[in-house]
Amino acid sequence: MKGFLSGLVLLVISIPAPAQYPTKPVRMLVGFTPGGGVDITARLVAAKLTERWGKAVVVENRPGAAGNIATEAVAKSTPDGYTLLMAFSSHASNAALYPSLPFDITRDFASITLVTTAPVLVVASLSAPAKNLGELIDYARAHPGAIRFASSGVGTPVHLGGELMMQLTGIRMTHVPYKGIAPAMTAMLSGETEITYAAVVSAMQHLKSGKLRPLALASGSRYPSLPEVPTTAEAGLPGFEIDYWYALLGPAGIPSAIVGQIQRDVSAMVNAPEMKESLLAQGSIAVGGTPEKLDALIRRDYALWAKVVKTGAVKPE
Repeated sequence: MKGFLSGLVLLVISIPAPAQYPTKPVRMLVGFTPGGGVDITARLVAAKLTERWGKAVVVENRPGAAGNIATEAVAKSTPDGYTLLMAFSSHASNAALYPSLPFDITRDFASITLVTTAPVLVVASLSAPAKNLGELIDYARAHPGAIRFASSGVGTPVHLGGELMMQLTGIRMTHVPYKGIAPAMTAMLSGETEITYAAVVSAMQHLKSGKLRPLALASGSRYPSLPEVPTTAEAGLPGFEIDYWYALLGPAGIPSAIVGQIQRDVSAMVNAPEMKESLLAQGSIAVGGTPEKLDALIRRDYALWAKVVKTGAVKPE
């Protein structure tokens, strides 16, 4: 028996421990061009994880097809934790919009963690015939199609936000799509369009300079940096709540231990006091959280946008 136990101890000792993650550089794919909210968030997270892990986390931009090129690449990558996706809210809305994607947003991905959310503002140009949300809705009801709303493209979350408002209120506005949020904001500044639905981070500088007017925040509570801006519910439009979100995903099949490590490290990083303050100043709210929490968010958003797309007969370009 003594010899048997000794052999068993030797056997246990000889079994190698799992390799520490990561042992090589990690790629973080972004489905949009550099400089936008998704790219900025990805680079912030990548830099902090590089410091924490001692291995490079490299952001790789693969723009095109509303983010679906990068999304497909991650879905088809090896599930070893070395290829991740910084996903945007459009991850859920694209599935509702495009009938034949080469991947399934739930089956082909491992949810890791929500990173941040970016509350959405209903923003008006200075030439808009309204100083608050109620006036805007009343004007649009009295003048069908006269209000032009700018978006970052057909089927984008900004476009679907406008569709949702029309469906909730019964008003009719004219959709004016642009090739990205930057030209849409330029159109707002010039008065070419009257309203848009912009993340706080995209609109903050124009609000501070007085070049755009905030009408309401499409969130359940007011934003700390904009305490004077009412929520949509306070402004008379309950049910109109949109938060853009940024989250980390990987291909289905990533070992649970690796998912857990990334989730814990990212959640701790974004919720550090200094980081929370930095994100808040830029227009984002630190979140973090479990894969289950992210799964629930994706399912909720998909259900919402699928209904909006069907009711509005929205077709991708």
